[in-house]
Amino acid sequence: MSLALILAGCHSAPTANVMATVNDHPISRSELEKAYDAQVGDAPQQVKISSEQADSLRLNLLRELIDEEIIQQRAAKMNLTATPAEVDAKFAEMKAPYSEEQFARRVAERHTTVDDIKRDLKRAITENKLLNKEINSKITVSDADITSYFNSHKVEFNNIEPQYHLAQIIVTNSPDEQPGNLQGSKATNDAEARKKIQALKNRVDSGEDFGSLAMNFSENAKIAASGGDMGSIAESQLKSEPTVFAAISKLKPGQATDIIPFPDPADPKKVGGYAIFQLIAREPAGQHDVSEPAVQQRIRQGLQTARSQLLKGAYFEMLRDQAKVKNFFAEQIFKNDAQ
Repeated sequence: MSLALILAGCHSAPTANVMATVNDHPISRSELEKAYDAQVGDAPQQVKISSEQADSLRLNLLRELIDEEIIQQRAAKMNLTATPAEVDAKFAEMKAPYSEEQFARRVAERHTTVDDIKRDLKRAITENKLLNKEINSKITVSDADITSYFNSHKVEFNNIEPQYHLAQIIVTNSPDEQPGNLQGSKATNDAEARKKIQALKNRVDSGEDFGSLAMNFSENAKIAASGGDMGSIAESQLKSEPTVFAAISKLKPGQATDIIPFPDPADPKKVGGYAIFQLIAREPAGQHDVSEPAVQQRIRQGLQTARSQLLKGAYFEMLRDQAKVKNFFAEQIFKNDAQ
């Protein structure tokens, strides 16, 4: 968020309970505190969060709430808000594989409620409908595009062994790393990292676009901008990480793993962060030709994804520029600390 946006408007908040407004729609203190508690509410008592760290986290969370409100308002303007029937259908689909007892246990383990799940589903379905209307429906990949890409990248389709095309969302517990995501979102300790990755897993399970979540929240600066796309990875390389391979080998294309902890590079005995992987495609060994439907689909999907991520980034920035945002919380912090 630019400094100009943070300082937009010189008026006080209408009430002490309004943290920001988006086109005059208020975002309340209770909404922000609920998001904050979801991030750090279960932090161990020995993990001390300074007032500066707490306010920095609240600023990041408020920016997320502002962006979500901007997207939801845009969708409502275009009559794309998810209907109760759509939400109920998606909820039933999510619940179907489990017994009542199993589902209740999963809800409890995720530190959420059925109402929260349905709210997240509504938000995810609404955002996906908006992105499909405004972006994905406008992306075309021609047969000539596919042939051109194949001719320039034939080596990619000569697989000595099976290949796994993956995307990734990562959250680390190191406070000094640059996240490289659109939101500037960063966990600063293990408790925050666990909360953040669980919240992202909940959103993935709710049907939100994996690439968009990676762009906005993943803390791998090298690939966050490309929607977390890791490219194709050889099966032997994946097998060197047995836990990751075991999780990915169970997936169908489009599905995502559960949360997987990974070690701290500086101290392998400690947890360094958490990851979620999505299987985009699985390719068998051998030389493949552009005439193969699977090859065409892989190239088409790759080109569509690349164009989609670029357009999404530009679209989100455009919506922010068009919105009338007043961030009273940011204004308050600046006035209090810049004296």
